Amino acid sequence: MFQYRKVLEMRSDGFSLRSIRAATGHSRQKITEVIRLAEKKEVTLPLTDEMTDKWLEEFLYPEKTMEGSGYRPIDFEYIHKELGKKNVTLTLLHHEYEVQCRAENAIPYAYRSFIRHYRKYAEKHKATMRIKRRPGEILEVDWAGSTGTLIDRDTGEKVKVYVFVATFPSSQLSYVEGFLSMNLTSWITAHRHAYDYFGGVSEVLVPDNLKTGVQENTRKQLVLNSTYKDMANHYGTFVMPARVKYPKDKASVEGSVRTISTWIIAAMRHTQCFTLKEWNVSIADVFYQ
Repeated sequence: MFQYRKVLEMRSDGFSLRSIRAATGHSRQKITEVIRLAEKKEVTLPLTDEMTDKWLEEFLYPEKTMEGSGYRPIDFEYIHKELGKKNVTLTLLHHEYEVQCRAENAIPYAYRSFIRHYRKYAEKHKATMRIKRRPGEILEVDWAGSTGTLIDRDTGEKVKVYVFVATFPSSQLSYVEGFLSMNLTSWITAHRHAYDYFGGVSEVLVPDNLKTGVQENTRKQLVLNSTYKDMANHYGTFVMPARVKYPKDKASVEGSVRTISTWIIAAMRHTQCFTLKEWNVSIADVFYQ
């Protein structure tokens, strides 16, 4: 395999094309092509451990992984660029892709496959550069790690309050609500209330991999909870769970969760609430003031 990593690292260290050629045995033409392509796609150095030669090849030449499938390759750079324009969505771009395929008598990828391949490309793209998000494009959702507390009026027992957080990365606008359970009913209700608060719906939802929303999320398969999937379909949004062990995939909501856990819940430690409604009113006074 071509030594992508060594070529890019040597170039970054100031070695000439002649020296790189002598060290790798690759042709000057190919080395130049890879360096220019990496610059065009804004591959930043130092490279992470994740960016192996295979990883870099798939990122620089994504069409290679689709060769021989019988389907018309997807122009990922075009898709990524168009998504930065106002009112352009993946649904629209897939429709245009299908129209182009029909005109060329080519076989198009189905919408779900189209999204999956683009997602894989976008994950690599995020690892090499900072992507500017369009307002309203992505909504990150999660449960806060820390819990609040209310008092059972009859028994005096302390009852846990689980805190739902939804955040738009572009603006950091967030919604917070407490629930007595993290079950599916609470999860769906929290989303509905968040949409009501924001006055609209995001194009993409990025949840953590909790079982109420995502049953399985691996490189080979993504299985959403059927009710959560139905909710997303109802609102016309697409669920793209954060990768397991990749907290940067939902960095905005992770940051909001830390803020809420550290400041808001801590600020309420001396506030006594006897009902969930009281608790949510109190946290609203703190969070939205």
